[in-house]
Amino acid sequence: VYSLDLELASRKVPFLMWSPAVRRLPFLLLLLPPTFCLLPFLLSGCAGYHLGEAKPAYMKDVHTIFVPVFRNNTLQPQIEGIVTDTVARQFQQDGTYALSSHDNADVILNCTIERITRTPARSVTGNVLLTTEFDLSLLASYQLVDRRTGKVLDSGQANGTTSFFVGNDITQDERQALPLAAEQLAVRLVSTAAEGF
Repeated sequence: VYSLDLELASRKVPFLMWSPAVRRLPFLLLLLPPTFCLLPFLLSGCAGYHLGEAKPAYMKDVHTIFVPVFRNNTLQPQIEGIVTDTVARQFQQDGTYALSSHDNADVILNCTIERITRTPARSVTGNVLLTTEFDLSLLASYQLVDRRTGKVLDSGQANGTTSFFVGNDITQDERQALPLAAEQLAVRLVSTAAEGF
């Protein structure tokens, strides 16, 4: 196609008889200088961004973390093992801090499971006293403590929520929903430690 168009151009064939691709060529050539002038401005918008860690200032020298078994202030038995394991796995997945033993860690994460709340979310049509779905909330308080100095670097609370439908055994249904709430709690807790928010 292009060789034919170049042949037409060499024979002084009118511009409108050229193929559309060749007719657009002068227009595209006019766009090149303004594009090169705007290119530095377009790329300068990314100048403040950088790849890599975005640790909070108080955690800048922290590379390893120890996650002991959480304390449990609720009446739910053995939930501390599930939540501790979920938070440790989330730290591994995030990769900002490496898990370590107590003696080798820069920081110790002390957590307490404060409360597990179950609230009705949906009831049966025609019977508001019978609930078919519950919202489950898991609240934990935490402290990030410098192992060498004992100074509290950060403290706060993290929560995780999920919902579950009620079957024949509400206690078993709640027990099965707890790992989902623990996972959301872990994501929020690790995000706070790794990024400061």
